[in-house]
Amino acid sequence: MKIAITGKGGVGKTTLSGTLARIYAAEGYRVVAVDADPDANLASSIGLPKEQAQQLTPLAEMKDLVEERTGMKPGTTGGFFTINPKVDDIPEKYAVEYQGIKMLVMGTVDTGGSGCVCAEHVLLRNLMAHLVLERKDVVIMDMEAGIEHLGRGTASAVDAFVVVVEPGARSVQTAEKVKELASDIGVKQVMVVGSKIRKESDKQFIIDNLSNLEVIGFISYNEKIVEADLKGISAYDNSPQTVEEIKEIQKRLEKLQ
Repeated sequence: MKIAITGKGGVGKTTLSGTLARIYAAEGYRVVAVDADPDANLASSIGLPKEQAQQLTPLAEMKDLVEERTGMKPGTTGGFFTINPKVDDIPEKYAVEYQGIKMLVMGTVDTGGSGCVCAEHVLLRNLMAHLVLERKDVVIMDMEAGIEHLGRGTASAVDAFVVVVEPGARSVQTAEKVKELASDIGVKQVMVVGSKIRKESDKQFIIDNLSNLEVIGFISYNEKIVEADLKGISAYDNSPQTVEEIKEIQKRLEKLQ
């Protein structure tokens, strides 16, 4: 399974991403978890101890690696560089491993508003393609509310493109925008998970307002998730109810294959 999870900030997409990664790893799968959100919190959601989380360096900030693989110094424009850099060894060399999960942080690429294709962007784009198209692992990608790291061929090969929404107009608008962006690069199906559900009317709000998208499950609002965040531990280790709800979402995802 290759799963891309997106949604606006604060809706619970990282909780879904981290918990899914832990569930698959506990079932014996090899898992690669990719934090592709500038507000990188996936390590905490997975439950990485602080000493391990501190070992995670965003790949976009590894200037020597970017230059070595592309032939161009990060942050520079113009000139020539490799557009198909070697990336297949990056998960083994630069991931931090915990509970059977290889964790990578992409980092952000500052193009100064120029829209240029820079060396860092090319490295990250090629790494994403490698993870989705060539590796045999379960890959969980915690994306920002967009799809900048995914190219056309990569996105269309993702098994599940999931937008996490909470009951609210702005969250619903984000889901519609993601569907539009995804369609532009060949994603055939975008699914929805409702989060922070307090009552049945919250579920109905999401179903009614996203009738053109398939809703594959719900995650209840749970003080145990809040508690986990405050303690810096994973919801997987602190909220059994959340784990069971996400296992039901996992079953729906696997039926899509």
